[in-house]
Amino acid sequence: MMNHSSENKGNILLIEDLSDNLQLLSGLLLLGYHVRSVTNVKMARKILKAKHPDVIVLNINTSEVNCYQICQFIQRHQKLINIPIIFIVALDNGFDKIKAFQYGVTDYIIRPFYLNEVVTKLEMVLTIQRQKYFLEKEIKKRKKIEDILQNSRALILSVLNSSKDAIAAFQSIRHSKTRKIKDFRCLVVNPIFAKLFNRSQNDIIGKVGFKNLIAQINQEFFEDFVTVVETGESLEKDFYYPQEENCWYQLVAVKLEDGFAITVRDITVSKKFEIRLQEGNRQLQLIANLDGLTQVANRRCFNDYLKKQWEKHLQKQQPLTLIMIDIDYFKLYNDHYGHQQGDECIYRVAQGIAMIIKRPTDLVARYGGEEFAIILSNTKIEGGLIIADLIQSTIASFEMPHEKSKVNSSVTLSIGISCLTPDHHTSLEDLIGNADKALYEAKNQGRDRIVSF
Repeated sequence: MMNHSSENKGNILLIEDLSDNLQLLSGLLLLGYHVRSVTNVKMARKILKAKHPDVIVLNINTSEVNCYQICQFIQRHQKLINIPIIFIVALDNGFDKIKAFQYGVTDYIIRPFYLNEVVTKLEMVLTIQRQKYFLEKEIKKRKKIEDILQNSRALILSVLNSSKDAIAAFQSIRHSKTRKIKDFRCLVVNPIFAKLFNRSQNDIIGKVGFKNLIAQINQEFFEDFVTVVETGESLEKDFYYPQEENCWYQLVAVKLEDGFAITVRDITVSKKFEIRLQEGNRQLQLIANLDGLTQVANRRCFNDYLKKQWEKHLQKQQPLTLIMIDIDYFKLYNDHYGHQQGDECIYRVAQGIAMIIKRPTDLVARYGGEEFAIILSNTKIEGGLIIADLIQSTIASFEMPHEKSKVNSSVTLSIGISCLTPDHHTSLEDLIGNADKALYEAKNQGRDRIVSF
């Protein structure tokens, strides 16, 4: 019903004697209405069952038609009950208006009539029908949308309440003048989120107070959420918040209109595993870079670190100092005291050197056998000489016996120092070579001494 082309102004069922309705039928057809005409009740019922008209025009003076019988038939059928009925009555008929309206008649036309009058009545009724049709269609459409929304809400609530993550959504509360965000009102929150703050859902939903709520975790977090709303950039961070057995959480916040949605996930298990893994990796890295005997850096670590420091000092144009150290007559020491005592000697010398080198940018390494190397960042040759002198005096203070030494009765050191400010005319090998030459010269001059190159 009410779904016809632009040429068809409406479907009309005309119930009247054919001889009387010919003029009306012709006029309506010429004006663009689709008109079907019948002269008796049987034909009227047949048409009404087959195709529903938009309007029924019924002449109550038709001899073959009981007009109220037609009205009763229409009233009994739900699909027909809303079709408007217009009676055509004679001026002197004694027409019972109240009875007609009780039988569902919409309007009436008094004979004799003009075609324009009939058209006006028809258009009024059809306009109402069209509005009614579109209104019903809109109601059905909205009802369908409401059902979808209701189902969506139910689904969302089901997901929220069954989720193992803490989930909530908040709306901005702004200053009336400055429009700056002063707090947030909770729109929705699931049980896990409420439990995270030791609250019930009713304590949080609809309430303003997110600022105080999030301060339980970290006061600085509030500004992070303000930034999410004002910039639209998402927020993701891990945080420590001890609660019973759980303590590590990950939060993700995204802008939601003039507010944000937040998900908080318990990552305690994975975080503890990550920490253990990091610690394990750190220990492995430490083992990989440490000399097993002396517990100072090994040769591999020395090579890597010296290369990095060279590049750094080249960029900053700062002096880099390298100290090479050798235990005097160590082979004789080892042969006389044995390998176990020899290892103890190397260990004590390494620890004595490490006592002097305290800056985190410097490095002590076992270079090989009884040789050690020290990298001093941003240090001139004068500084290197001071450090070397401190090392010699420290080892001397240990008074480790060395009966086979040809220079002293205790363990002594030969030390070579080199210093370069890296540039494009020098290389890392120059620094090492110079330190090695200085150490060779210290030995050549009689050992137990410091030589710089």
